[in-house]
Amino acid sequence: MENVSVITMFTLSGLHGITNYRLTLFVLTLLCYCFIWLVNVTIIVTIVLDKTIHEPMYIFLCNLCINGLYGTTGFYPKFLIDLLSTTHVISYAGCLLQGFVLHSSLCADISMLLLMAYDRYVAICQPLVYHSVMTTQRVCVFIFFSWLIPLYLVFTGSITTARLRLCGSHIPKIYCVNFLVGKLACTPSIASVIVPAFNYTFYCGHFIFIIWSYVYLIKTCLTSKESRSKFMQTCLPHLICLIILFFSLFFDLLYMRFGSQVSQSLQNFMAMEFLLVPPIMNPLIYGFKLTQIRNKILQFLCGKRL
Repeated sequence: MENVSVITMFTLSGLHGITNYRLTLFVLTLLCYCFIWLVNVTIIVTIVLDKTIHEPMYIFLCNLCINGLYGTTGFYPKFLIDLLSTTHVISYAGCLLQGFVLHSSLCADISMLLLMAYDRYVAICQPLVYHSVMTTQRVCVFIFFSWLIPLYLVFTGSITTARLRLCGSHIPKIYCVNFLVGKLACTPSIASVIVPAFNYTFYCGHFIFIIWSYVYLIKTCLTSKESRSKFMQTCLPHLICLIILFFSLFFDLLYMRFGSQVSQSLQNFMAMEFLLVPPIMNPLIYGFKLTQIRNKILQFLCGKRL
């Protein structure tokens, strides 16, 4: 148990044997990270500056893009440093912070998608009361709690992880997550089991509500041509983003279960897929599919009114 007090650094695996193409990976990763910032900031600035699109759906989209930048900032800077380094380590505090940022970003993503599903449900299934339900004050409350609840729940999990006594310092991944830190515990605590179980159940409930709302939306849209048009215009991008997130989480679960049985390159891809695809695809899908967003961006680029 004396080793517990001297664990101040963790080693990260996954980047060994990349000496020959380290610079190439660094350049590609840096370009990818810059592109993530470009597309997300473009959507954010477009929505913030144009008051004509200050509607609930676009406000939720703006927060989704902000969350994308928040989550990727917890991974890419450290990953870029590791690509140029011969030793891949992270401090104890840095590991807990990275785990907190990545977990809270993922949970906030699910919360934002839940709000967007609810917004579309009210807009299509109850259009007459939409403006009385989705008031500015209520939207602000929704956004506040969509950030507060994930941050609080993940912070609770991080505190629980920080209280564990550790008997190891090797993280078999290219970044830190609470689950892997918890596996290093000498003796797992009851709280380290109950808190994650509650969080998983809570966000599984989110997914169930989102799926239910879209089943109901699709059934409603089949009875009306106008509703079908509204669904294809505003709900389809959201549905695609939801599917992308689902498959990203599926890849991460595959990594947790079968990571050691596949090649290192595939392990790394499965580990970072949810930090690569959703932050790029979400703003691109909405930017191209939502007419108002697309027109505002083209208007800005072309310098004329469309």
